[in-house]
Amino acid sequence: MAHEFRLLTTGAADAAYNMGTDEAILEAVASGEALPTLRLYAWTPAAVSIGYFQGLREEVDTDACASRGIDIVRRITGGGAVFHQAEITYSIVLPETHPLAQRSILASYERLCSGVVAGLSLLGIPAEFAPINDIVSGGRKVSGNAQTRRKACILQHGTVILDLDVELMFEVLKVPAEKAKGKLIEDVKARVTSLRACLGREVPFKESEDALSRGFAEALDLAFVQKRTALAATEAQRARIIATEKFSDPAWTGKR
Repeated sequence: MAHEFRLLTTGAADAAYNMGTDEAILEAVASGEALPTLRLYAWTPAAVSIGYFQGLREEVDTDACASRGIDIVRRITGGGAVFHQAEITYSIVLPETHPLAQRSILASYERLCSGVVAGLSLLGIPAEFAPINDIVSGGRKVSGNAQTRRKACILQHGTVILDLDVELMFEVLKVPAEKAKGKLIEDVKARVTSLRACLGREVPFKESEDALSRGFAEALDLAFVQKRTALAATEAQRARIIATEKFSDPAWTGKR
């Protein structure tokens, strides 16, 4: 029997609101007010998100972000710094007691990432899970993923790169030594790919959104019994509060 899920296609928002939304969904699922949820979204303006345990000043050139109008946000999930620009992001939230939940972190990543792998296949891109939390196509990373477990729920979110501006990425992310930047740029171009590079054409956001929603449904046997383009009113209010009081707070962003 298919697993009943809610599908949210919320479009683009700023970094603080995106992270506030993911946390508000986590709270709603944990309290039983919302079904397990798959959300697909984008970022505007471009943003850098850093992992929960990372140091802001060690990872991000805050002056470059300010001059470029690029948001900075600290996630509640672990992992490394991510530059969000031309991409689609998903988040999936489910109780730890759900049949799709895995106790092992690695097994959990592999199972939930199978939705992304299936979505890429629907676009004509062969891909596979690469432990611990990446998805690769032709040996090159096309998706990175991060997870946290709170309130007896799993929240996993991840990105699928639609197109990649490596030079801009390294303007806003710090590198160990300035003289190494050129080599790092070449290394990233060799190790990371995008849907545009894989297919030789631009992939519109809507096309990727449709493919990912279908991919998750097929890979995880989901039945989207609710399909919405916006949060419930109570969730939206909570998302705004969390975005303002937590993710927009310099004390949270710079806590490490």
